[in-house]
Amino acid sequence: MPRTTPPDPALLERRRRIATRIRDARLHANLSQQDIVTRTGLDRSAYQDIEHGRASPRVDTLLRIADAIGVPAAELVRE
Repeated sequence: MPRTTPPDPALLERRRRIATRIRDARLHANLSQQDIVTRTGLDRSAYQDIEHGRASPRVDTLLRIADAIGVPAAELVRE
């Protein structure tokens, strides 16, 4: 399968900021990564990749993560 062109550095930086907001919101809610995985049904490694900025979540996944943490999705992706 052909690989797509990697995202530009500015986009990667925005992804990292979203990942940081996800992690910070999870920690503020006193939740572990396992709590999020259990609540969302995501694979643990997939969630870790999202939280560390190595992967971009689909919108549905981002909504499930926001619901699991108990924050509006807009809080996680705000600029």
